[in-house]
Amino acid sequence: MPAGGDGATADLVAAAVLSVPGVSGLHGGAFGEVGTYLPGRRVSGIRLGATSQVHVTVAMGSDVLAVAGQVRDTVSTLLGGPVEVVVEDVTPAVPH
Repeated sequence: MPAGGDGATADLVAAAVLSVPGVSGLHGGAFGEVGTYLPGRRVSGIRLGATSQVHVTVAMGSDVLAVAGQVRDTVSTLLGGPVEVVVEDVTPAVPH
């Protein structure tokens, strides 16, 4: 895990996930239960641990399996461990 504690790590993971093409956002789970809880705030969609979890929404038209694979590879490289990726929803693509 990168130095800087869970807050810095969660922020780093969130930024890396959101930079993956096809990811339209982080998702807190069906009941908002997925997140990293920090003093005074929460990073939704990221759960750090021995096997970390990332819950995302993917833009419609994206290759869902490829996006999930890229998210897994990106986060695994950052954290140095296994990562579960859950695609919670597909959102309309934003026109450019």
